[in-house]
Amino acid sequence: MPSMNFNLSASFNIFRLLANPSLCLPHATIGTFNDLPTPVDKLFGQNGRKVDIRAVVLDKDDCFAYPDRNEVYSEYKQRFDALREAYPGRRLLIVSNTAGASSWDADGKMASEVEKATGVAVLSHRVKKPGCGSEIMAYFRQHPETGVTAPHQIAIVGDRLSTDMMLANMMGSWGIWVKNGVVPHQEKIAFSRMERKIAPYLFSRGYSAPEPTNPFE
Repeated sequence: MPSMNFNLSASFNIFRLLANPSLCLPHATIGTFNDLPTPVDKLFGQNGRKVDIRAVVLDKDDCFAYPDRNEVYSEYKQRFDALREAYPGRRLLIVSNTAGASSWDADGKMASEVEKATGVAVLSHRVKKPGCGSEIMAYFRQHPETGVTAPHQIAIVGDRLSTDMMLANMMGSWGIWVKNGVVPHQEKIAFSRMERKIAPYLFSRGYSAPEPTNPFE
């Protein structure tokens, strides 16, 4: 049994979001995981913008896999394999608020099972998203072969605005929002369904995601 499933990180950071709603906005939006290009830089290179994405961080639940399942959703397997090829070894990392999160997966069993099923490393982290940016950067510092030296060289891919996209913006990374996850819209929890309306509302009022910076300098 997990020792705690309440996301204190998201609760504490809700005050940041109230003060700055842009923190939950993505830099790019895709329909489903199958729409993720390789390399992911293709989503950001418009209008002369220069990007140098060297690693990709993936959410698991309702992004590329059904919640509570370890394997890649069958319809996304080809895209997942293409991503592994484009970002080999430690350059692809799974960061989940279930598998690898110490408050949910204290013994690391879930993380090990996901790693075995996907062939991709799962971050063991103490703080849940969106507050684990420093732990993600520590991981990449421990693996210099990835070439990652700053947050703007990382893209965060996930289906949640209040965790995945807020993590990307708090880190100073690029956020890619998967608007339609594996779970059908009508079966999602109420808060997740509500989130789908937040981004269009904020965009229509002139808000935009902040440009990636390095808050850890």
